Amino acid sequence: MEKTPRMEGTVNWGTATVIGVFAGMLYGGSKEAAASVSKDAEVMLKLGSTPDKREQHRLMRDAMEKRFIWVTRGSIVGGVRLGMFTAAFCGLQNLLAEKRGVHDIYNIAGAGSATAAAFGLIMPGSLLWRSRNVLMGSVLGAAFCFPIGWVHLKLVKKANEENSAVNSKLDEGREAKSGVGAAIERLEGSLSYLDKRINRIHSLQRTTIDAQERLAPAYSFYSSAEYTVE
Repeated sequence: MEKTPRMEGTVNWGTATVIGVFAGMLYGGSKEAAASVSKDAEVMLKLGSTPDKREQHRLMRDAMEKRFIWVTRGSIVGGVRLGMFTAAFCGLQNLLAEKRGVHDIYNIAGAGSATAAAFGLIMPGSLLWRSRNVLMGSVLGAAFCFPIGWVHLKLVKKANEENSAVNSKLDEGREAKSGVGAAIERLEGSLSYLDKRINRIHSLQRTTIDAQERLAPAYSFYSSAEYTVE
């Protein structure tokens, strides 16, 4: 199956959802942990008014168990809520970009408005209260996401321009390096040709010396014969 290329500026739905889940877990757990600190004062008062050591240990154990349950529940609820919101928001962005054929600030504002309205609809309460939440969510979602989307797209555009500039510099460097490499190869070829010519001259010199050494006895004999005849 052919994979559709992702548009410039769109986010990865899966990665954003995972980040949203972990961020929601961290926020929900820390919120419950901070809220449980105020309840420690009650536990300390009970410990001070209880002289029995076993009863004190039981109170401490119950307090630690309750704190663990509260923090765990807050982490799970926060992770589910923020994960669902992130998944819906990013999914609507990608859907609008795919349907419209372009990814701009209106996709981000529309996705934020629709997601906030949907979460306002599923909140508990009466029908009138839910209608008010839908209206407020749609308005506030668009109002918050419009400037955030504008900043996001500007940052993406700037990052792409910097990446293209870096890539062009790298291409120029590769071209310059290839030109230097070609010049080095030509120089090596010229040196190799000169080396072959020098070796050829040396071989001719050795051949001439060998011929002179071979002809030397005949020349001396011819010279002695001419002297005898005279």
